[in-house]
Amino acid sequence: MSDHNDTPFHDTPAHAAPSSADATPTAAASAPAAASSASTPDSGAASASAGHAPAGNTDAAPTADGTAAAGPAPTPEAGLTRGERSERGEERGERGQRRRRGGRGQGNGGAGRPAADGTQPERQPQAQRQNPAKGQNAAQRNAGRKVHPLLETLAGLYPHLFGARFLPLKRGIYEDLLARHAEVLPGDELKVALGQHARSTRYLDAIANRVPRHDLDGQPVEELAPDHVHHAIVELFKRRQGRTQEDLRPQLVARLADAIGASGLERMDYVQQVRVAQPDALALIDEAFTEHGRRLARREALQRAFEASGQPTVEAFAAMYGMDLGEARRVLGKQPGKGAAAAAPAASEA
Repeated sequence: MSDHNDTPFHDTPAHAAPSSADATPTAAASAPAAASSASTPDSGAASASAGHAPAGNTDAAPTADGTAAAGPAPTPEAGLTRGERSERGEERGERGQRRRRGGRGQGNGGAGRPAADGTQPERQPQAQRQNPAKGQNAAQRNAGRKVHPLLETLAGLYPHLFGARFLPLKRGIYEDLLARHAEVLPGDELKVALGQHARSTRYLDAIANRVPRHDLDGQPVEELAPDHVHHAIVELFKRRQGRTQEDLRPQLVARLADAIGASGLERMDYVQQVRVAQPDALALIDEAFTEHGRRLARREALQRAFEASGQPTVEAFAAMYGMDLGEARRVLGKQPGKGAAAAAPAASEA
């Protein structure tokens, strides 16, 4: 429901139109008035001095016998110049626009009107004025993001895992923590805390970067499964896309292409691993595989060109063709100073 003011605010005109009783006297009432005016010419002045307006049209021109001739009732614009009538029409048009917008205050339900003491009330954000529940939901979400107290405890116990940098945790870390710290880590609360930790953006970023899983001693114990990497990348994309108007899909496709290359899986095996069936999710995977294939073709072509150039190093090859050195190293997989003698193994791996 909109909180615009649905009751139009009506301004009182500067010159109100006279009522029908004052503007159009009946024939029976006008005849005695005319006779009275003829017999007492100063009665109108006496009435005006007594504070009463004379009956009938007071602006009408007097006749030869001193009575006011009956005529049409004056309009609010009577006696105004053309410019004044134009300004009056513009004022009415502006009032009509305000009514269509929901009253004064540019449709904010009167939020812009000063209070009785002359102070200006604080304006609410536009989104909250249009939908107060939206602001309440945002406050609830912010309250839900409060860090679980046990995560502070875990950061003190294992700063290499839960501190400034998050590392992916080995599967079964919950049981390992309970075995070591059952007295300070209640089981039910620990589950909630670990769940919040695993949903955090920093933790998902570590998963998306394919950092190996670590045990409580900070030792890498296993590589990440392709499906965990895939879903972490997609979830990060959704969160970041929601905060910007920029189209981040090309970046998403490029990052998924990296993950596909690292997995070494063909398309069918990859789809089975990540377990997606929605058409849009499958279309995204197809785009990523297309990008991955394009990269492989470029790498093979560049590898052949490097071998045929006879240049001893990647640096010399990049300078020969005017390529960016970092890009040449990334595509060819060469370290600085690595020559063409190692090009054949790299080409066979590609």
